[in-house]
Amino acid sequence: MDNITKQFLARIDLLSTQPMSNEVLHRSKQSLLDYLAVTAAGANFSEDKIYKYLAFAEPENGDYMAIGLGRKMALKDAVFLNGLNGHALDFDDGTNAGIIHLGSPIFSLLLPLSCKYGKTIEEMLRAAVIGYEVSFTMAISIQPGHKALGYHATGTCGVLGATIAASYLLDFTEEERANAFATACVSASGMLKVLDDGSELKPYNVAKTALLALTSLQLAKAGFKGHPDALSGYRGYFMMMTGKETIDLKPMLLNGTYAIQKSYTKPYAACRYLHPSIEAAMKIRKETNVCTEDIDSILIRTYSLAVSGHDHVEIYGSASAKMSIPYSVSIALVSGKAGLKEFDDEHVKDEIVLNLAKRVQVVADKDMSDIFPTEQSAKLSVILKNGREYSEQVDYPKGEPENPMSELEFRERFTDLLLYAGRTQSAIDKLYALIMGGAVSVNKMMELV
Repeated sequence: MDNITKQFLARIDLLSTQPMSNEVLHRSKQSLLDYLAVTAAGANFSEDKIYKYLAFAEPENGDYMAIGLGRKMALKDAVFLNGLNGHALDFDDGTNAGIIHLGSPIFSLLLPLSCKYGKTIEEMLRAAVIGYEVSFTMAISIQPGHKALGYHATGTCGVLGATIAASYLLDFTEEERANAFATACVSASGMLKVLDDGSELKPYNVAKTALLALTSLQLAKAGFKGHPDALSGYRGYFMMMTGKETIDLKPMLLNGTYAIQKSYTKPYAACRYLHPSIEAAMKIRKETNVCTEDIDSILIRTYSLAVSGHDHVEIYGSASAKMSIPYSVSIALVSGKAGLKEFDDEHVKDEIVLNLAKRVQVVADKDMSDIFPTEQSAKLSVILKNGREYSEQVDYPKGEPENPMSELEFRERFTDLLLYAGRTQSAIDKLYALIMGGAVSVNKMMELV
């Protein structure tokens, strides 16, 4: 039997030799900016829990800054806490096609390593682009059956991408890279139960993924050998993740673009599956000025994967609200917004919003389910007490490659997140200019972060 793992790694290596276009470089800089802002804001959002964690865990002193925490610590602790805060708001980038968050595990690892080894921003971004491609290619090849089995691809595929990205950043040999990849396959895990019933552990999938990738690199550098074909066979990665010994891996640069170009940027601080419904609600509110007191019921038709786990009307807190279409649609109709504040502890207890959420029904639409992920559609119908009905359908929510944010919208979002995190406007402007500018060191960038 052909060694599928060896073939996959060879395809990655070939990709790593290709020049990166200005368009890909620009998008990778946006991805870094997005990660930094989301992680700093996430640290602020989770401040109370993070400081309790620090008090109990007593991380070792070291030379590496965990974003948003204002203190240096050991490498492993910085990597872990970057991952935890990077996904705390569920505001980080990803793709619907692979059902995966791409950047948060990769940058959580690459940033401290780049500081340790004196890498430039562009050197780090080249590695990140490769990591995005690995995570996305694996995810798109095993989804949606992988999710149906209860796996969170951000953990199971993200560890592969983060490990490979870092192996190129650190100039691993071919043998070291293969062993690191094999170790990452052993490490791969991620449970979707973290989405249910008010659980706040979804960010932990990112945190441990980044940390496991670091461990995979350390074991490989020490000379620990992995299986030569960790992907296939009756005890391999594919069997573990899909129930099949082999699968057909999708090609790199699927449809002619890099994975990083396929990633979305979230305008709303909730699970991406909720965004079409949120956007439809905002359009109805803006165009009709409907009064929520006059609403009898709301019906939402969307693709099946957006229903299960996202149709709950009982809201247990911020994490639960970020996964709930009924809550998200209701807050959008009531306030006209769906940003960080609309999902904080105060807003998720708003009786007007919660009562409206109980009048929302979410159902799977066969046509929308069949066309997903080509389109991420939702149709929202607001039925008033007088019998009048307003409907709106969204096929490509804002932030998708087919409906991207403008440069101005992207920068405003970046600024808002860092202002929320307590940064000054001057510092925000300097950071943005630095990253969008020349090839300076990551250490220099982190002085501003």
